[in-house]
Amino acid sequence: MQQSAEWMRERVDKLKEEVCTLFTPSKDMLRRMYLVDEIVHLGIDHLFEKEIETALKDIHESEFASSNLYEVALRFRLLRERGFWVSPDVFQKFKGDDGNFLNELADDPRGLLSLYNAAHLFIHADQVKRALRLPLPRTLKRVEMLHYMFEYDQDNGHNPVLELAKMDFNLLQQVHLKELKEISRWWKDVSGYMGLNHIRDRVVECYTWAYAVYHEEDLAIARMIFAKLIVLSAILDDTYDVYAFTSIEECRTLNAAIQGWDDTAISLVPEYLRKFYEIMLSTFREFEDQMPSNKRYLVAFNKAEFQKVSSYYMEAAEWSHRNYKPSFSEQVALATETTGVRSLAAGVMLGMSDAATTREAFEWLGSQNKADMPCAVETYINEHKVTVDVAIAKINELMEDEWKTTNRARIDNQAVLPVAQRLINLTMAIPLFYGYDSDGFTFGEQLREILENLYVKPMPI
Repeated sequence: MQQSAEWMRERVDKLKEEVCTLFTPSKDMLRRMYLVDEIVHLGIDHLFEKEIETALKDIHESEFASSNLYEVALRFRLLRERGFWVSPDVFQKFKGDDGNFLNELADDPRGLLSLYNAAHLFIHADQVKRALRLPLPRTLKRVEMLHYMFEYDQDNGHNPVLELAKMDFNLLQQVHLKELKEISRWWKDVSGYMGLNHIRDRVVECYTWAYAVYHEEDLAIARMIFAKLIVLSAILDDTYDVYAFTSIEECRTLNAAIQGWDDTAISLVPEYLRKFYEIMLSTFREFEDQMPSNKRYLVAFNKAEFQKVSSYYMEAAEWSHRNYKPSFSEQVALATETTGVRSLAAGVMLGMSDAATTREAFEWLGSQNKADMPCAVETYINEHKVTVDVAIAKINELMEDEWKTTNRARIDNQAVLPVAQRLINLTMAIPLFYGYDSDGFTFGEQLREILENLYVKPMPI
């Protein structure tokens, strides 16, 4: 039986006080590491940001001479994820003269999983299987949390950390479900007004991507803005798509109007797309109204990125119209732009706090892009005369290298860390929708169980 929200909030406040006592300063760095790891995996780290920061600072500044692979890898991951520099040389002690890891480590599955996947205190076969499919640093945290909570429950039974995690999840679930209903009503009105038959009805998936970037209750405005940004990007994608019924001339006039970005440019737009153009302009005005005056430049920045994406879509449409066969490098270069990830990355700062939206963060803000896999595969096959399997393997290798370069780099400036973490969250949603050679964004039925668990089914207390 589910308790009332008021009762749960009161219980959460008491549990937070109880869990806070577990952060009492101690020289037992392993115990503090395990506590931080446990809290992060259970999805309640947003409740203890200051405590976690203090604990990790102490861990970082303390001597650590362990020869246990699990412990060394756990410390490495926890500190690196929060922007503390740890040299990879800490793993040299586990390597032989040839530079390879010692053979005897094969008998240490917990240590190997810790090294490979940012480890767990308790190892489950299911955890290992998930890790081998997708390493934990590239997993959507809220989805992994659902698995971990069930496994943690089996091993630990009732304790205040687990109870707090369940209560917090259920309270946030009520917030998210309310927002999902709100944006679904907005989409029903907007899509009905536009009357476009070629666009995908994927508002739940769009909201889920925003949820992946920020799930915290105090970031509701940022979450809803970002969800609408993804909706607009998806409509643009569907309209320029080579398989849509939009002609090349209609694409050209739409792009010209988007570059103009003004009510007077609507006369350039094909009649059946004019309502979409109106919605696009009015939605960005809505974003401006939700921003304080000193942050409206972020909306202007997003507008410019949206215009760039339209231009890139136009270029792809021109290629298709001319039956132009791009080289692999040309295809990848354009595909990284037409995914819309760059414009979405620009939207990450909209609605975040003043402490997060610093000038340093704005200047640093970049993006990690994911190539359009089907087009890239086809191009690679044509250019290099290889099989599909070889092409996919090569592209995955390139994407893996990009991931390592982008997300494992040291973030020296702590001022950019909050935005950098949101940007990483954005990229983590990519495997959820497009992993395992599938398109869960377009064919959402395969995500049905995950979405029900996130939004509909509360955790049993």
